[in-house]
Amino acid sequence: MLEKFQKHINKNLNFLKESKLLIAISGGLDSVVLTHLCHKLKLDFALAHCNFNLRGKESDADESFVLQLAKDLNKECFIECFDTLAYAQENKLSIQMAARELRYNWFNELAEQLQFDYILTAHHADDNLETFLINLSRGTGIEGLTGIPEINENVVRPLLPFSREDIEQYARAENLHWREDNSNASTKYLRNKLRLEVIPKFKEVNPQLLQNFNKTIAHLQDSKVIIDDRIDAISNQVIEDINDDNMNFNIAEIVKLSNPKAYLYELLKDYNFTQWNDIYDLLEAQSGKYVVSATHRLIKDRGCLLLSQLNKNVHSSAVESYLIEESTKQFKTPLGTLFLETTKQLNKLNASTIYVDKEVLKFPLTVRQWQEGDYFYPFGMKGKKKLSKFFKDEKLSLIEKENVLLLCSGDDIVWVINRRPDDRFKVTESTKKILKIILK
Repeated sequence: MLEKFQKHINKNLNFLKESKLLIAISGGLDSVVLTHLCHKLKLDFALAHCNFNLRGKESDADESFVLQLAKDLNKECFIECFDTLAYAQENKLSIQMAARELRYNWFNELAEQLQFDYILTAHHADDNLETFLINLSRGTGIEGLTGIPEINENVVRPLLPFSREDIEQYARAENLHWREDNSNASTKYLRNKLRLEVIPKFKEVNPQLLQNFNKTIAHLQDSKVIIDDRIDAISNQVIEDINDDNMNFNIAEIVKLSNPKAYLYELLKDYNFTQWNDIYDLLEAQSGKYVVSATHRLIKDRGCLLLSQLNKNVHSSAVESYLIEESTKQFKTPLGTLFLETTKQLNKLNASTIYVDKEVLKFPLTVRQWQEGDYFYPFGMKGKKKLSKFFKDEKLSLIEKENVLLLCSGDDIVWVINRRPDDRFKVTESTKKILKIILK
């Protein structure tokens, strides 16, 4: 196996030979073998071990074993202890997910602080098959069937082409010692059930299961490249606008595609949606209909689907307001920072700058969200106009309307911020004090 591992590194992961590496080691068979193989190839590495405090004295014994191994190999070793149960309860995670989150957060902190180029984990071909079957059983797209990536940003998995049998044969031939985790024998976890009961049956039926599986994964990865290229190509025609707040998808262009539902899945899969039938129905829904995920909202607005991140106001009818005292020089809002200063002259007006008669204002001023029924006197026009009508005339999207903030003096609107000031507060010939307000 050492020779095959060396060939694999030379051919596919040659950059590891010139890199500073951090090996994630549990003390189990896989990570111990990875450590010895890297040591044999004289790679530059240190060890990182997580004590999750889930198995009492056994967890402490794993830690001691890893420290001794590091000492025997003359390698630096980092140890971190976690209260995994408390973290899982606090963040409402399963124990497995909590442990995963804790270890990768810590590995990345170590890599950043101590300038490790890559983090190595000991995932192998059997792990890859297990992950494939787990994703298949839960329902997934092609990305869930392409297996564990060999390189994922700064995480590298050099053992991925090798089977658990290859690894165990090497360990026994080299007379290596490792720690056994008794929880791996429990079938209460899906991964263990697949490993201990399901996959052995598959291997009985087809002894070449892993080799054939690796070929299938390679074909699926090739297919995914083609799909990604196609999505990149059609994105230019279906995405009308991208900015910091939202992304606009042109419905007319989407429905021209051969399979709109499939394309919507590929375009939106990274935003945690699961209700794909509901999303497809948005194409013909009334404006204002929307679908939400844990992180985003997709809303139908006339001829577009608008994608935006969820914020605390999306499902709230409460109107937040903020007070600005007369002495205030600058004030932060969700739209940016307001700068207020007294001036003696007017410069050219624009959407983000207004000049008002300071003596007409009633302090403290208020910054608040707009409400149904609000009206103002648009600067340069005679008479008042409801904000809802103003928004319609300005062709604001539903998301843009949600984000509108007002600067008010008492009950009167001074400025639809960054859009239009109110005519009642404009500077006239009789104005003695001019207040300049800029949004940046």
